[in-house]
Amino acid sequence: MAVTWEGAVLEQSLSTSAGQDQHGDLSSPSETPGKELLDFSEEVLLVILEWLDPFSLLKAGSTCLTLYRLSSCDSMWRHHFEVWFGTPFPTASCSMRAKEAFRLLYMWKTIYLNVECNPPLQQKLMEELPHPPARYWMLWLVLEDSVPLPALRLTWEHMENLWGIPQEELEKEKRGAVDEDNVLWFEWKELHHLAVLHHGSVTMVFQHVLNKHFTSDHSELELFFQEYRKNRFQWQFTYWLFYQPEPLDKQLRSIYLQWRPHCKRKVSYWGEPGCDVAYLASLHPITNDYWLGKLANGDENIGIQTLDSFFSMCKSLMAWILGRDWGRMKRRKVYEDTLEGVYRQLRYDMHHIPIDHDWFWQVAKVQMNRVCVLLDTATNYVNWRLIKVLPYYRLYLLSGNNVYLDLIQGFLGRKRQVHNWMHLEENAWVMPLLSDELRSLLEFDTKITEDGLHGDSAVAQLSRVLWLYLHSGEQVYLDSLKTMVLSWANANLGYFSSEATSPLSHLIW
Repeated sequence: MAVTWEGAVLEQSLSTSAGQDQHGDLSSPSETPGKELLDFSEEVLLVILEWLDPFSLLKAGSTCLTLYRLSSCDSMWRHHFEVWFGTPFPTASCSMRAKEAFRLLYMWKTIYLNVECNPPLQQKLMEELPHPPARYWMLWLVLEDSVPLPALRLTWEHMENLWGIPQEELEKEKRGAVDEDNVLWFEWKELHHLAVLHHGSVTMVFQHVLNKHFTSDHSELELFFQEYRKNRFQWQFTYWLFYQPEPLDKQLRSIYLQWRPHCKRKVSYWGEPGCDVAYLASLHPITNDYWLGKLANGDENIGIQTLDSFFSMCKSLMAWILGRDWGRMKRRKVYEDTLEGVYRQLRYDMHHIPIDHDWFWQVAKVQMNRVCVLLDTATNYVNWRLIKVLPYYRLYLLSGNNVYLDLIQGFLGRKRQVHNWMHLEENAWVMPLLSDELRSLLEFDTKITEDGLHGDSAVAQLSRVLWLYLHSGEQVYLDSLKTMVLSWANANLGYFSSEATSPLSHLIW
């Protein structure tokens, strides 16, 4: 089973292209014209391997038989055992080798730290922990000083077998506390403390548990570890979103959905078994990144801390916006654009390092100020809708450079100029002769989409010329636009005039 575990652990370290050569040739001769790695003595190789972390050590051991043997050295794994679990490895009295003990404890500690959001393991523990206890899982729980599970009724025999504490010592601690069924009640912390006192140290408690597990079948632990590695982001996100403490649960739901376009039918199943959690994760780019394992270099716990900090900032931002004397549309727009700006500014950092609330809030205040400047530049919501699709809009949010504000103002001014030209008194005859699509395109409040710039239709031709004029301000494009509009209007006027003078015109009119 060790190979299965090692393969899963290797997934969380940075992938490299180490080849598996049975002869130990780790690189091509052209790349290393001098001495190759395995030409060094085993003593030198051991010194090199001692610098590696456990996951890099496993990767090195997976390349060839020689490095596999050397990377299994007990001295290196005893060091990693102490660093990772905070206690020395009981060398002389432990039945397991250090590497095997590290392997089992790493799997257990990993899934235990996330037991609250691990539904399969929770179900397994709840099914097997009632009296008589499931010995395999209870032995692992002995290592923990606190357990987020209901209290259990344990007999003298179970207490002595699991914690290794004789009945006499337990009776000293709980005089008169035995009920009619000869059962004691202990807190988890109290039992852990008694076990440490009895065995002499935390290290000896580890030894007791590892020796008890020496002959156990660990296939179930392997299976849970594999399931956790596969689903850890989804489980962690689900627990974070639906199982907050009671006062915070409603707050998080309100903030999560505030001013976000969403399907009311899907949201109505919030926290229920049929809830589409993947859909909820897709509502925010940062939660979608976490769902895909992209935050904090794929560390699910640090990623959750980043989510907490982000939505804590959202709470502060919402309180600030609601305190302003703004309309609903303006509040929503400031909120959405500020969050979008924060995400764009910090996306790269969030993918690599944890970010706290203060950092988020500092960036949010800058973004919020820039959004308000853009609002003042647009002067109203209609203009805001127009400039939202401009590249200058996002560039200003990212940089704060006033050059982009000038470009936005020029765009709005030229759009208004086209609109005003169309509504001049001498052009009153033009508008009725144009199609609805062309008339709409020339109005001030109409956005020009990039999809509409392609093709040979009249709308596409006018869109291209209008697009070029609005972004460049060149007079030649405005002249071309006027010529196109007037020529189409004249053509349609000539068509209707010919129809009116035809012999059958009385039938038409």
